[in-house]
Amino acid sequence: MSLAARRTNPFNLPNVLTYGRVAAVPVVAALLFWPDDDWMRWTALGVFAAAAITDFLDGYLARVWEQQSALGRMLDPIADKLLVAACLLVLVSNKTISGLSVWAGLIILCREILVSGLREFLAELRVSVPVTQVAKWKTTLQLVALGFLIAGPAGEKVLPGTITIGVVLLWIAAILTLYTGWDYFRAGIRHVVEHEG
Repeated sequence: MSLAARRTNPFNLPNVLTYGRVAAVPVVAALLFWPDDDWMRWTALGVFAAAAITDFLDGYLARVWEQQSALGRMLDPIADKLLVAACLLVLVSNKTISGLSVWAGLIILCREILVSGLREFLAELRVSVPVTQVAKWKTTLQLVALGFLIAGPAGEKVLPGTITIGVVLLWIAAILTLYTGWDYFRAGIRHVVEHEG
């Protein structure tokens, strides 16, 4: 198979891993609708962990095997945002995330909407917004925090303080989210000003 064909194949392994991450979103959300059932929590964590691993694996394999595609580049950040947003919403709904910690979730969601809108606008100007190293750390922290919070009460029986660890990590992720969001916004505004000028 030619290099060009491999790059455009919608069913190469990196793309299939991304599709799997999208498919995991409703599964994790559905499992979390039974917040008092330990088995549902552990199953949700297992599915979430598998999806989170594919987040790192699909991009790596696409680069190593030279199977990068426009479809993969489009779907990868969408899959990440769907997974994070769905988990945050359900965890707030079942009270795992409550009180002031809801604001950490709101910060993360608002930033994702801001950056998505900014990327869409800049794409029209043919300007790409590269992912920074801090943004990668932010994503990793978000996923780890959500892992602890998904385990929730079931995790507390194995590791007391599981929810507290998740909430602290969520706040750290929210702070990094503010930083990276401002960074992207500042870079985006610069391109907009240059384009208007």
